[in-house]
Amino acid sequence: MDLMTRSFHNLRNNQIQEEHLQNLYPGNVRELAPRHWTPADITRRAVCYLVGENEGPKVLDIGSGAGNFCLAAACYRPWAYFFGIEQRRDLVKHAEDARKKLELQNVFFMQGNFTRLDFRKFDHFYFYNSFFENLEGTDKIDATIATSPELYDYYNLYLSRKLEEMPAGTRIATFHSLDFEIPSVYRLVKTELSALLKFWVRD
Repeated sequence: MDLMTRSFHNLRNNQIQEEHLQNLYPGNVRELAPRHWTPADITRRAVCYLVGENEGPKVLDIGSGAGNFCLAAACYRPWAYFFGIEQRRDLVKHAEDARKKLELQNVFFMQGNFTRLDFRKFDHFYFYNSFFENLEGTDKIDATIATSPELYDYYNLYLSRKLEEMPAGTRIATFHSLDFEIPSVYRLVKTELSALLKFWVRD
């Protein structure tokens, strides 16, 4: 069994290690992992909170990049459904290619802007500070989409309003977030990793 085949086998059997996940991608995508993609251990912690043992919830990753969170989450919780929305078409293609290699049926990737989604189609949300690259002087994935401080403010306000409309019991996991987008109707349940990872619920 070669390295790539072994990586797929381990992922499908919930034995997820970071190198197994990154082996799904070409080198230029792997290079972005330390700054832009969710590590497998963070995914494990997040889905334990978002999904638990509940059957069939739908989780949306806002700004899903190359799909790391959704792919690992789908392996950790095969009884849940994970959706990723990403503006960059090439990253969506890499995510879909990786999904096909893993033969996962509970992951769905969409190319587009999250502001065009109906949030009511989802139960819970994961957010890894996807808007941060709109600020000046920050590390950007590439130059293929428009970025600006005005978009940063607009996206944060839009997300906050959409989350506020969600019903009681809606859960959110945020990673490396300043929490501007989390409305006051959500309660902070707990934090991990020196508060870099936070868990919220709508009361």
